[in-house]
Amino acid sequence: MGTIAANLQAVRSRIARAAAAAGRPADDIALIAVSKTFPAAMIAEAYACGQRAFGENQVQEAVKKVAELRVAHGHPEHRNSSGDALPSSGVASPEGPLLLPLEWHVAHGHRENRNSSGDALPSSGVASPEGPLLLPLEWHFIGPIQSNKTRPIAEHFQWVHGVERARIAERLNDARQEGLPPLQVCIQVNVSGEASKSGIAPGEETPLAEAISRLPRLRLRGLMTIPEPTADPAQRRRQFARVRELKDALVARGYPLDTLSMGMSDDLEDAILEGATMVRVGTAIFGSRRRN
Repeated sequence: MGTIAANLQAVRSRIARAAAAAGRPADDIALIAVSKTFPAAMIAEAYACGQRAFGENQVQEAVKKVAELRVAHGHPEHRNSSGDALPSSGVASPEGPLLLPLEWHVAHGHRENRNSSGDALPSSGVASPEGPLLLPLEWHFIGPIQSNKTRPIAEHFQWVHGVERARIAERLNDARQEGLPPLQVCIQVNVSGEASKSGIAPGEETPLAEAISRLPRLRLRGLMTIPEPTADPAQRRRQFARVRELKDALVARGYPLDTLSMGMSDDLEDAILEGATMVRVGTAIFGSRRRN
């Protein structure tokens, strides 16, 4: 693997080529850098290269990274994973330290001042419910959700890729604090039917979509899937196409969905050809997964 900067450039080029092959604008496809198991310094380095949205699947790990990114101006922590100094300007916190000037949101080129929901973001920071000025992160929680993790997810994340039960959706809704924007939600579909994977079976999406749509603090955005690993591109595309068809059927029923979260390091091109609007890429950006 090369540097994070080179890896990001390579992934963005892959997205652009796949989008062109599909006859789509490249900036219609959001890149989520899956940073689970990687340290906060590598996330900050990716930010310095223009990346804005990051995905995690361990709540405690993600919350810890938020704290690690809240570092004092001029301290040694202002260095990337290669030891190079990061930009030294920061944002003042009421508690004293200056924060790394991160603005986490999905963006490409001229859309860098908006998040993946299309909302304008502040250029310095946002106040948390507790008061201190926090980094304006856009966290994407990816994967199955345990009942006892719904509160921290609702409090710290802006997107959830992986709702598969109405009860989990209700708990997320109840835990989402007033004054925060609605939590953006994708239903996870187990398109391959593998017992080892989470998600609803194809055909079960309408009742869950209806249940989520009734919850005022959630906003149903679309579907998410992790297909069965295969070396056959045609098989991969069939799985992605099936999820696109399910999403289109929900739209035809009146659900205003705009998101297909599908495609990872090994198969993002096939996902884009079948309509992906978000690709979730970890290894191709950060390298081999680090084990805790």
